[in-house]
Amino acid sequence: MKKYAQVLADLEHQIREGRYGSGHKLPSVRSAANTYGCSISTIIRAYAELEKLHLIYAMPQSGFYVVEKQGDSRVGAETSRIDLASASPDVSVFPYLDFQHCLNTAIDTFKYNLFTYGDPQGLDKLRQTLVSHLADSQVFTQPKRIVVTSGAQQALEIVARMPFPNGKSTILVEQPGYDIYLRFLEMSGLPTRGMKRTAAGIDLQELEKTFKDGDIKFFYTMPRYHNPLGTTYSAETRKAIADLASKYDVYVVEDDYMADLGEEKSYDPVYAYNRTSHVVYVKSFSKIIFPGLGLGAAVLPERLLAGFLAQKSYADTSLLSQASLEVYIRNGMYERHKITISRQYTARIGLLNEVLQQQGAEGLIEAADVRSGIYMQFKLPRQVNLDQLMKRLAARRIHVVPGGGFYMSGWREREKFVRVSISRARPEQIGEAVQVIVEEVRRGMRYL
Repeated sequence: MKKYAQVLADLEHQIREGRYGSGHKLPSVRSAANTYGCSISTIIRAYAELEKLHLIYAMPQSGFYVVEKQGDSRVGAETSRIDLASASPDVSVFPYLDFQHCLNTAIDTFKYNLFTYGDPQGLDKLRQTLVSHLADSQVFTQPKRIVVTSGAQQALEIVARMPFPNGKSTILVEQPGYDIYLRFLEMSGLPTRGMKRTAAGIDLQELEKTFKDGDIKFFYTMPRYHNPLGTTYSAETRKAIADLASKYDVYVVEDDYMADLGEEKSYDPVYAYNRTSHVVYVKSFSKIIFPGLGLGAAVLPERLLAGFLAQKSYADTSLLSQASLEVYIRNGMYERHKITISRQYTARIGLLNEVLQQQGAEGLIEAADVRSGIYMQFKLPRQVNLDQLMKRLAARRIHVVPGGGFYMSGWREREKFVRVSISRARPEQIGEAVQVIVEEVRRGMRYL
């Protein structure tokens, strides 16, 4: 199953990215089997699935060809702008037919159970399936410690409001950090403190001092594919955070919302390093499938479970969505789509790095070292007027996100940057967009 999923994902990726263009003939079954080092039956199965997706068609005695595109649904609004701001998944690779099948299967399988209020902790069958799914990310747990939520955001809001057994009250957040969560914490009036994070990482000595003396209830962190920096903590840093949490009785809320985009073979989350159950692991399914699914999961230490469920208290997550996701994961469709979209994004990030070098941006734009995920920080010279830069980019149809909103109000140690996202940018747009950004930054320097 694993080999089949990899072959299918690679072929689908090459078709959607245009490497096999409209009307292009695919390699023969035998040739493809030799290329991928697999059986002929695996290729036949992959080609049959691509036919179901309406990406290719078969011509008797001739072979398989890529379906000719009569038009592109993205032409229109998207051709008038280059979107390097959105974090939403690429709609062009949404698995419509797969998920439609899962919806129908879920209705047939779960029937009347879908029309009850359900369990606030989540559909039991889904939580059982998530045990093996999470184990692939080195998160080993039991169904009773998993809570299905309405996206990762709900889990983050609940842990912020609920009391923790360490009796502490201050929430420690990375700066810069996830803007929507920072606004929630500020509007809720919850005690919050910042911890500086840069593309180079975090000061572990300062973190230890804060854990020791800061009355820290929990430390909220995005160890990999950080929003907005795009960077990932080293294994040494993740292990150190886990050790400090145990040493000072501080919890860690680990937001691994883009775990499924990871291509690192040996990545272990903070959760995997901690032996004292001081880590809440939070995962989203929206970034890999589609935002409207609205599903996430939290893996909780047993001593936090009752308090978390008391705050959640009711079944507010669609049972049909949960049942469909369970089918989608169990049938291997999630794994295949994960491979497809992670390869697509990795290729786009690689292209972004290449274009930056080609444009001679070194010394002008300080780009974070990012190889996977969807975000990259473009750190700008202090002299550049960011407001004016944003206006000039918008006038040239380039949309990025300025860095100011990713800080707590009043945070003084701000870097001047824009966040670039590649999830909705087509490969042919990336070069144009980077060229424009570099030109406008240079122009901003000349106006000084």
